[in-house]
Amino acid sequence: MKIFLDSANIDQVRQAKALGTIEGVTTNPSLLSKEKGDWKKIVRQICKEIDGPVSVEVISTESQAMLAEARDLVKIAPNIVIKVPMTLEGLKTISELHNQGIDTNATLVFSPNQALLAAKAGATYVSPFIGRLDDIGQDGMQVIQDIMTVFRNYDLSTQVLAASIRHTNHFFQAAILGADAITIPLPVLFDLAKHPLTDIGLAKFMNDWATR
Repeated sequence: MKIFLDSANIDQVRQAKALGTIEGVTTNPSLLSKEKGDWKKIVRQICKEIDGPVSVEVISTESQAMLAEARDLVKIAPNIVIKVPMTLEGLKTISELHNQGIDTNATLVFSPNQALLAAKAGATYVSPFIGRLDDIGQDGMQVIQDIMTVFRNYDLSTQVLAASIRHTNHFFQAAILGADAITIPLPVLFDLAKHPLTDIGLAKFMNDWATR
């Protein structure tokens, strides 16, 4: 499972990169709006730090405007992936970008039906939002499992990118289900490395060494 960082903060990107565990970055308008400075410069910095895919989302809602934005975004760096909302206009955009050989990430996916349509349109990734489904009482991980089953049924090449990850169990369940990729915030990445027995064991080793 590929691990992406869900952040538009360059310091967070560098911290995650130093661990040697992330293979890409996902951003969105909300994350970029929290950062100071020109957002294109921020995206360019992230793309220089990370060799893998960096998802950047269009903010238009009509296909022709989305395509115009996408043409501008791909000029920033060669590893840009165009993030497109899962709407009817978004599907048109994904299809056209696919025909142009431009990678896309269908975002705001909440059902297997949406995921299948995005895959048929040519999306490189589909991003089911696990946490937001859990928030409304649905089982987000079941949606991941259902999408994985549908994609395997038809040998679709579109990758399932689990998103809206809230905690380490989301990460674990996505890995068990065979998600192609997952995007996580930095605190969750840090939590993945922690275990109380690791801390206890390290403290004992250090104490034994100090009292030898």
